[in-house]
Amino acid sequence: MGDGDYTRLRVCLEWSIDWSSALVCLSAKPPTCVHVREAATCSRYSLRTLSLLPAYFLGPESPLARRVGGFETRPEQLRMAEAVEANLANKGRLMVEAGTGVGKSFAYLVPAIRRILERRERVVVCTHTIALQEQIFEKDVPLLKAVIPDEFTTVLCKGRGNYMSLRRLRIASEKKSRICHNEEEQHSLDLVEDWAYNTDDGSLATLPQLPRRSVWEHVESDAGNCMGRRCPTYDKCFYQSARRRMENADLLICNHALFFSDLALRAKGAAFLPAYDHVIFDEAHHLESVASGHFGIRVSESRAKHVLRALYSSATGKGSLAGIEGAGLPADEVDGAIHAVLDAQSACESFFDGVWRVSSIASASISSSGRVSVPDAFVNELSPKLGDLATRLKLLRERAVEESLQFELASAAQRVTDLAAELDLFIGQGVEGCVYWVERNKPAYGSNRPSLTLSCATVDVGPVLRDRLFSMPISITMTSATLATAGNDFSHAVGRLGCDGTTTLALGSPFDYASQMRVMVDRSMPSPEDPSSLRELVPRILAHIDETGGGAFVLFTSFRALREVAERCAPILRAAGHPVFIHGEDGERSQLLRQFRESERSVLFGTSSFWEGVDVRGRALRNVIITKLPFDVPDHPLIQARHERIEALGGNAFRDDQLPRAVLRFKQGIGRLIRSTEDSGRIVVLDPRLITKSYGKKFLAALPSGVVPELV
Repeated sequence: MGDGDYTRLRVCLEWSIDWSSALVCLSAKPPTCVHVREAATCSRYSLRTLSLLPAYFLGPESPLARRVGGFETRPEQLRMAEAVEANLANKGRLMVEAGTGVGKSFAYLVPAIRRILERRERVVVCTHTIALQEQIFEKDVPLLKAVIPDEFTTVLCKGRGNYMSLRRLRIASEKKSRICHNEEEQHSLDLVEDWAYNTDDGSLATLPQLPRRSVWEHVESDAGNCMGRRCPTYDKCFYQSARRRMENADLLICNHALFFSDLALRAKGAAFLPAYDHVIFDEAHHLESVASGHFGIRVSESRAKHVLRALYSSATGKGSLAGIEGAGLPADEVDGAIHAVLDAQSACESFFDGVWRVSSIASASISSSGRVSVPDAFVNELSPKLGDLATRLKLLRERAVEESLQFELASAAQRVTDLAAELDLFIGQGVEGCVYWVERNKPAYGSNRPSLTLSCATVDVGPVLRDRLFSMPISITMTSATLATAGNDFSHAVGRLGCDGTTTLALGSPFDYASQMRVMVDRSMPSPEDPSSLRELVPRILAHIDETGGGAFVLFTSFRALREVAERCAPILRAAGHPVFIHGEDGERSQLLRQFRESERSVLFGTSSFWEGVDVRGRALRNVIITKLPFDVPDHPLIQARHERIEALGGNAFRDDQLPRAVLRFKQGIGRLIRSTEDSGRIVVLDPRLITKSYGKKFLAALPSGVVPELV
């Protein structure tokens, strides 16, 4: 590289960096640096983006470091960023486990933005939780934009149903007295109308809380009810505006659910997201479960009844079919459609009553867990009624003169048709490689039995992802704090996702766990199989909470155990001045966390959702009590089927699946405690199997480096 090249490089970097700092990018041995070797043939723009090389941009002299108070260079973050950058360049497959505090989002955003600016390639960043999605969009990306003068556009992607249709809102307002079944629904629609005058993006996220959220379906943007360019509100359409922003964006941020919905659409020749060159999955330990559900079926009793009630309710005389004969439709055909709705409602009630009777008694075809092992286990009198209703709705659609009404009727017919098709697929077990089961939920108001959901999920999602995702000519990066089991072994995650040949990288945390964290194992506890184990948990939990003065999470693997133990502990703790919060009883997770943070003496009893994705820093959380090693419930139909498949292929279900999953979950639970360099506290494990069983070594090996468990 000659003097002229260095001069060009200096000119290109002067926008925010002094030349001596820029040399950090080139310091070691310029002749061996690929970026410098290529500089002579690079465009001016490529030279300018050398300032985004991870070694410089994430270093101590960068604009980012100058802008962020207390910025610290983290070797783990730099290694991850360099690995991501190489993966983007090679259109490869990369899986990175990065411990808490590494700064994963910057480690993949910086190379992603550099790729965007140099190559104008589109990158999708995909998270599991809304919280992380919003953090990236509202905090991380704006911070990076503030120190990167070159323009790139970012869009937060949401599903179509998250946007209001102005045309449908107008129609709903005109028909309010006919489609709203009660005063609460009318009031909710009034609130939507008021909000519509002030909203900038028409997004559900900005809509105030409604007494009846169900009214949203009358105004949401719906593919089957979209008039496209013929719509009188097309130019003002919130969804079309969002689509245009997506099409023009460089960086797309979405959640796993939306991504896999799009992937399923692509298998049918359609798509929601625009074409992209790279996808980065954060919180990647959720990929298997999300993908499995999206390639399956889910038909809830409540959804079926709601679809029909929206058309007509005999109790209220309301619904979208009520009074439409006034729109020029033959009254006898409207009456015929309404009677078809009533017939379908009767068949729906009868069908789900029958499913309950059959599934509540274990038999050769249906297990006690609700697993349905043979096709046609239920008599399906509902699908024919739905088919008749769909036919009548289509006939009305043909008779309708008003174009908006045509679209409304066509959309309703499609919803009914889809419902019938999904029922037929479930009952006939028409989706290969899936397991089928009946879920029992809380009873609906006035019902004396559980509300039911017919579920079907892919048993082994690896081959599906291998075919639909990992075969795409794009780069794929997967990262999480928990992907590898003991000894930095990624084989379980790689195998389950079907991404053989993926490059893996395990990075520790910058935290000093050896001095910040104690791990205490109670060797005197009875094994969880012992009938006395739940009773014995109570005095130990109380003692450990007393030692730290509260500030405790008590983590369980089941609601049954949580309720039994919390019922005994809560009165004692409250009498001692501890605010107590019980998952499932005292509010939503976000509300519980907000209240928990308000006092250093708080105690929270939680199950699965509190094992991960919870960030409580400082003195508020200094004690995490794990009541039981987090093995999956073995009788869940999906887990049963997964284990059967592993055994059929010559594997060992416990070794190959149950144990790795439990170790990863254990790591997630431990990860709740130390969230910053200032945090400290204890992990208490009240399951003696950690030291009495041979597999306990796998859990111990998953503890942070330098942490030695204490036996108490």
